[in-house]
Amino acid sequence: MRLRFALLLMPLVPLVQANAAVPVQAVAAGKQDAALLAFLDRAYDAQLDLSPESQTQLGLKTHYDRLDDYTDAAALRAQALSERQLKEMQAQFKPGQLSEGARVSYRLFEYEVDRGRRSLQFRNLRFPVSTNGSPAGDIPVLLVNNHKIDTVADAQAYIARLRETERVMREVSATMRAQAAAGIVPNKVNFAPARADAQAVLIGAPFDTGPDSTVLADLRKKVVALAAPAATKATLMADATAALTGPFRRGYDQLIGTLDAIEPQSKGNFGAWSLPNGAAYYADRLRNSTTTDLSADQIHALGLRQVAAIRQEMEAIKREVGFTGTLEQFFDKIRTDPQFKYPNTEAGRETYLRDARGVIAAVMTAAPRYFRVLPRAPLEVRAVEKWRERTASTAFYNSPSADGTRPGIYYVNLVDMNQTQKVQVAGIAAHEGAPGHHFQIARQQELTGIPKFRKFGGYGAYAEGWGLYSERLADEMGVYEDPYARFGMLSLQVWRAIRLVLDTGIHSKRWTREQAIAYFKANSSVSDTDIAREVDRYFNWPGQATSYMVGQLKITELRARAERELGPRFDIRDFHEAVLSQGALPLDVLDEQVSRYIAATRK
Repeated sequence: MRLRFALLLMPLVPLVQANAAVPVQAVAAGKQDAALLAFLDRAYDAQLDLSPESQTQLGLKTHYDRLDDYTDAAALRAQALSERQLKEMQAQFKPGQLSEGARVSYRLFEYEVDRGRRSLQFRNLRFPVSTNGSPAGDIPVLLVNNHKIDTVADAQAYIARLRETERVMREVSATMRAQAAAGIVPNKVNFAPARADAQAVLIGAPFDTGPDSTVLADLRKKVVALAAPAATKATLMADATAALTGPFRRGYDQLIGTLDAIEPQSKGNFGAWSLPNGAAYYADRLRNSTTTDLSADQIHALGLRQVAAIRQEMEAIKREVGFTGTLEQFFDKIRTDPQFKYPNTEAGRETYLRDARGVIAAVMTAAPRYFRVLPRAPLEVRAVEKWRERTASTAFYNSPSADGTRPGIYYVNLVDMNQTQKVQVAGIAAHEGAPGHHFQIARQQELTGIPKFRKFGGYGAYAEGWGLYSERLADEMGVYEDPYARFGMLSLQVWRAIRLVLDTGIHSKRWTREQAIAYFKANSSVSDTDIAREVDRYFNWPGQATSYMVGQLKITELRARAERELGPRFDIRDFHEAVLSQGALPLDVLDEQVSRYIAATRK
């Protein structure tokens, strides 16, 4: 179980005019707010100390030669720390002595510890290796993308992490074997892709002949750039080679051997309902992902309604472009017509990346008309690395480093350009890049005077809801240049509506993989490769897929309320500032935040 950090709301300290008389109560509350902020930051640092990998992702170099502890004992230690911190906070601070904003922070800290406590009982039902990822891919990503080498000591820490990999793989293998002994075995769809990704890391020198492997090439590039004597660099590369061919290779071999040993025990592909106490586990995952109490049946019904509504929008575009067949036939045209494809070549991949960068540039030009504040961190568009294409998502966002040295990165999986659709380029870029995740996550990390929890934590329904809202916002911003691009956006919208149906169908209503794929294909132009990848993701990540549209519908509802109640006073820039300026929030707290904005604007 990996360390998960809470996200807390920024204390809303009211501004006062210079030389104005400040009530005694306000002064006292201000001192308590500052003390709470300091407490929360110390609590965050203590939690962060348990995760060397999280420290590296934030751009820190503490525990730089270590990887995380992947044992069950580590999960218990993390929750025990949170429980102690909660008791300390409750003993030191009284909500009635805090400002309104600080009281929200207090309440959300309680919420996060309670969520962790409720979820802890289900920790053994989560698979550490699946098509959603595994340490076999995560460790190289950490080293290549996050482990900076500015000194010889940094390089030595990199090599120490190569050695540490054996321990991680041993711990993960032990967890998987213990799960399997209890009858908790990953679905069949996981084994071949997870094994292939692990094996891909071992291709190239020093594991075999030919060019350097991904990890060795990365280390060599960083060591060559070091200001150090040639003899020192040679020693570092020799040590790296020994670490890779020794403990690193043994760790990967052990993980692959565990997959080989457990695979025959897998009986097929089943949802969470098939696991011990699976119904309670799934209910917990839904609460965690949506930050609501919506039941599986309610979410399933919501998904069916949204699929029907978006299909009507798609019908309108089908008529606009003059297509006379059925919507299902139009889906097939989008999937198969060469005019909607990029060449399945490196040149085709570069064209996709260039087009996506063009979308980001167009958003940046229009953004000042829609946002008061833009993130300072740059945004890059990159293709997913070859060695993790088989299990990587279709597209995803990596946040900037805390120190500002690493940009926000929008990754897109271009493993097979025959399955990649031109009509979706703009919509995906809007969601994963701008004005989507980058405008929310990078902006959040740049907020000042707020608890670290807020900067680096998050809630799925808020973050993914904003990403999905941004796809439609990009239409208002003039990003979609023709009806096909708007249809591509709608294909992404219905994709997330389908997620509501399939996630609940798989984990609550016992849908089969084949049933899920058939429903997806009947209601979307998404490619067959993406459909299969997505359905496997839902099987392996109960509840997460429901966060997107539940969050988007809440943000859309709040915007409609603000427009209705404010009338001519409504300014889209101020609404977006109300949504973004406090960082990620559970949806009920976001509702309160927007209500405060509406009330303040009315005055």
